Amino acid sequence: MDQHTPTDGIVMTAVKTWNVQVDIDEDEGRTRAVARLSTGGDQSLTATGLARLNPADRDVPKIGDELAVARALSELGHLLLDVAARDIEQSSGVPAHPVL
Repeated sequence: MDQHTPTDGIVMTAVKTWNVQVDIDEDEGRTRAVARLSTGGDQSLTATGLARLNPADRDVPKIGDELAVARALSELGHLLLDVAARDIEQSSGVPAHPVL
């Protein structure tokens, strides 16, 4: 079965690299993830995600990592969307409401 992607047939003329670094720390059943987006220019964004161990649950640190990172990346996506909306409004002069 052929699988097609949204970019099939599109030639990209410029490639940019943005990097996201995620740092995770844990302390007494709490996990924090900090996601930092670097665009290679002067723009950077930072978001935080938290997770805590429910006292009734078995301690599986990987699950706390996954939840905290997912929350940090989700917040980072929303922050980037806010930046894009402001940039659209500044360049067009009309309110922008982009959605994920």
